Amino acid sequence: MAVAGEVPSMERSLCTYTSCYCEENVYLLCKQLCTNRSTEPDLSDLFVVFISNENMQVPIWQQRAGLIADGLVVWDYHVICIQEARDDMEARVWDLDTLLPFPVTFREYVEQSFHPSLSLARDLQRLFRVVAASVFIRCFASDRRHMQNADGTWKAPPPRYDCIIAEDGTVHNLESFTSISDMMVTMDAATVREYTEYKFGVVLEQKGFENFFTSRFSNHE
Repeated sequence: MAVAGEVPSMERSLCTYTSCYCEENVYLLCKQLCTNRSTEPDLSDLFVVFISNENMQVPIWQQRAGLIADGLVVWDYHVICIQEARDDMEARVWDLDTLLPFPVTFREYVEQSFHPSLSLARDLQRLFRVVAASVFIRCFASDRRHMQNADGTWKAPPPRYDCIIAEDGTVHNLESFTSISDMMVTMDAATVREYTEYKFGVVLEQKGFENFFTSRFSNHE
């Protein structure tokens, strides 16, 4: 595990990455962070976050797939990994698709990627499904059906490794993570953390999402 106060690091180029398969990229990233001891051995400081909404249209800036200078992409959903604050280190975001540093502080990521001062139309407002990384690794499964066209061709080339199967044998449950239409916004940080241990985690609106990760840093100050 990283020394107290030391910023955990890992070269982005060493990570397994397949464009358009962010959920699988993050699944493997969580395992790799554990292997190189950048996280707690039980992954207790790591969370997987699905960003989407009922319309599956969410704007995120500073994305490598963006076609304009500010890297804006309107994703149907996006998946990132967040490492909570500990000791004198602020929470960190690991996003393999960002133009920002890897990792980057939570506060900088929110400011640069979400532009929270902008007023978004309701159809574009982001919601966040937060799942404990240890739970995600056990429960997530994808047979990549969502990336196949009706004729069986691929919307984007799939990863070369085998499909991910959950520990209980489930072969596909991606939509249970990406379907985000309800909010739980009145929980304190302790209750939110408890709900992240559920199979599909907890859904938060943006303010609750920010409060959860920044309050944990405040508690260490």
